[in-house]
Amino acid sequence: MKKYYYSIGEVCNLLNIKAHVLRYWEKEFPQLKPRKVFGRNRKYSPDDIEMIKNIRFMLHEQKFTIDGARKKLTGMLKEKKQIELDFVPDKKGVIEGIRKELKEIRDLLKY
Repeated sequence: MKKYYYSIGEVCNLLNIKAHVLRYWEKEFPQLKPRKVFGRNRKYSPDDIEMIKNIRFMLHEQKFTIDGARKKLTGMLKEKKQIELDFVPDKKGVIEGIRKELKEIRDLLKY
């Protein structure tokens, strides 16, 4: 069964990193913001875990600096937002289509 949130210990075991490293990354990467329950306990979502994987890959495998990885991650998130914005339907076209359908329904109801 897939969980919605994972504790810091579970994430560290899953990704083979130390808890103090993960806490440090939270300070260095503003994009990484796990939920905190009861004031202090961190709960990581699957999206948070995916971001941590990306950070670990950039730092450990690609040998980015913290600053370089932060900039790359910011760029990746901007690109993702841009891609999401590209798929927003044309609101005016949708509204016009709905108006046309409503007019047809009204015309049918008149008879």
